[in-house]
Order: sequence, then structure tokens, then C-alpha cells
Amino acid sequence: MSLGEDQLIQKARDAQQHAYAPYSRFLVGAALLAKDGRIFLGCNVENSTLGATLCAERTAVANAVCHGVRHFSKIVIVSNSDDPVMPCGICRSVLFEFAPDLEIIAVSSSGQIEKMKLGDLYPKGFRLNSEK
Repeated sequence: MSLGEDQLIQKARDAQQHAYAPYSRFLVGAALLAKDGRIFLGCNVENSTLGATLCAERTAVANAVCHGVRHFSKIVIVSNSDDPVMPCGICRSVLFEFAPDLEIIAVSSSGQIEKMKLGDLYPKGFRLNSEK
């Protein structure tokens, strides 16, 4: 594992500490690496309606977009799950909008790592404008 991945994992763990998950107790943090080298963090934010819950991946994307960044190369997702957890369907679609070739690194609570390309996880993802 490269030093860069170690740093991204630690950043994602730092973000995980801010997760708001009083209903599920499923704590997730994300570190999204922009192509320009900047890192944008996100954590999950639950809501009592559950449907309004925001995943860590989407809060990281929103954080980046708020800073004018729309090109990404890698995301690290850490959770308190026993197994690495890949993005949900909505997050896959949002990530695909900005980075179809994104590398995903999922890390479990014990440090188990699973890596995957978004295009393999979400083949033939939907985009209105594939010329982005």
C-alpha cells in the first residue's frame, strides 16, 4: 500500500469520527482525492426519516463541488462494519457522474481492504451527457 493510501485511509477515519448515525450506528467516513491532489472529506448524516440520510461518499462529493472541484481519481470509504463496504446504488450513480474511472478503496473496522474500479462496480452507469 502506498503512503498516499495510508494518508487517505487516516483522513477517512478522521471524517468517520464526525458521522451522525444515531439510528443505525453505522459510522462511515470518506476521503475523496481530487485529480489536483486535494482531499475532500465526508461522513454519513442520518435523519429520522431515513430517506433523507446522506451517505459519506455523497457528502464528500458535495464538499468538493462546493469548492469548485469536479474531477476525482480515488475515494477511500471506511466503516465500522466487519467487512469492507462499497458505495450504495445512489452513491455509485453520483460518483459516476464525476469520475467513471474512480478507484474505490473500502476499509473495514479491522483494516481489511477491498479495491475496485467504479466502472467494474457500476458497469454502463447512466449519464445524460457522456461528453463531460
